Amino acid sequence: MPDPSPPGPAAPLPPPGGPATPPGPAIPLAALLAREELGLRLITGPSEADIHWVHTSEMADPYPYLLGGELLMTAGVQLTDPARYVARVVAAGAAALGFGVTPVYDTVPEELVAACARHGLPLLEVPPRTPFTAVGRAVWRLMAQARHHELRRVTEAQQSLATAAARPDPVPAVLHALASRLAGRAALYAPDGTEYAAAGRSVAPEARSALSHLVQVIGAGARPASATDTVAGVHLAAYALGDTRRLTLGLAAARREPGDHTIAGVAVVLLSLLTAPHQGADEAARSTALVRLLLGAAPAEVTPLLGEAPWTVVHARGEGPPPPLGTPLMSAEDGTVRALLPAGRDLAPHPGWTLGVSAPAGPGDLGAADLQAARALRRALATGAPLVRHRPAGLGALVDPEEAAAHAGTLLGPLTEPLRETLRTWLSLHGSWDRTATALGVHRNTVRQRIARCAALLGMDLDDAEARMELWFALRWSP
Repeated sequence: MPDPSPPGPAAPLPPPGGPATPPGPAIPLAALLAREELGLRLITGPSEADIHWVHTSEMADPYPYLLGGELLMTAGVQLTDPARYVARVVAAGAAALGFGVTPVYDTVPEELVAACARHGLPLLEVPPRTPFTAVGRAVWRLMAQARHHELRRVTEAQQSLATAAARPDPVPAVLHALASRLAGRAALYAPDGTEYAAAGRSVAPEARSALSHLVQVIGAGARPASATDTVAGVHLAAYALGDTRRLTLGLAAARREPGDHTIAGVAVVLLSLLTAPHQGADEAARSTALVRLLLGAAPAEVTPLLGEAPWTVVHARGEGPPPPLGTPLMSAEDGTVRALLPAGRDLAPHPGWTLGVSAPAGPGDLGAADLQAARALRRALATGAPLVRHRPAGLGALVDPEEAAAHAGTLLGPLTEPLRETLRTWLSLHGSWDRTATALGVHRNTVRQRIARCAALLGMDLDDAEARMELWFALRWSP
């Protein structure tokens, strides 16, 4: 395949600051090297590199096709100038280079080793018995494990913060739990930068002074929601609390993990509730309900405390840490994040995540809202939309519910629940076999067989628009 890029350095260099890498957890190169079944060998360069994805290319100049953070795999089919090749790979921001020996080379070329050593680019030898696809599969598995670990870490941190918020001394307890989870320091600040409550490890005076300045930036003027900085190798962050005292949460830690922002967001909500002055009886009861839900209480147990204000249920799927939805009422299970937040809260799509949102519901209808959010998420995943909201009944509200339910029960009686769910999804996606298969997680031929079975059991022509309309309303009204 001819090389589309010119031989000279005409291709543009990346912008200042380096290439962008995804927000999800990276895979340490050392973890990949530890997979004995791959037989990878580090020839030169550091083993501390972070891998965000794998890319295979036999181009003479792969620069235009790299995004940064890759483990670039090649067998050197068009490797004519190793020094320039490595310089272009480094300029594109690749994290490491994997070189497959045979069929082109019996050993890794010495010129390539020298060029990688000069640029500090990790160079791996891939043995002949290891296909490049096996390396890619190992990276994807490690990434899945990292995402699962991060979701579990965030969930455990939420539970720890909620437990601390239920203690007799909640504010110091929450700060201590937060500092412990982030392996750093957490403190509350007044608008003038004065620290009056803190927990965790001490930090260098330079970093502590920078954090105080960052806090004052949050407390002044337009009052942004958060700000971050890095000073003397210490990661700093400041978050405005949603209270009338203009308090600010300041954090300092040696490391910054992808889920730290979400954990800090939970602490901000709890501290805002705990430090709000002159809480009325209703607000205090609602705060208690929030904490009890975080501790795992069933919704029915805290319904009397939540009051009659409507709530919205959100289901989300994606990669990386959970999206910051501004609520402590979140849980992660089987790759799906579920959240409960007050109705009317502005929701926007989050990069890398797909959201399904229920209609507003009272405390007694949260179970139905949870089903609405799950269906909205399935529709969003099938259509590729970043956010889908539950649609109200519309004209269906004009029909008597009891009569409609009786008619639906009679019409749909021959169908089992799996067939009903397949028919409902297929109709909602306008009869698309592929999108229905994606939404249900089955093969498209399975969808065809189920729909054919539905038509046979019902004795209806599902190609007829009127029949589809009648079945759609029946499915909406069925108990």
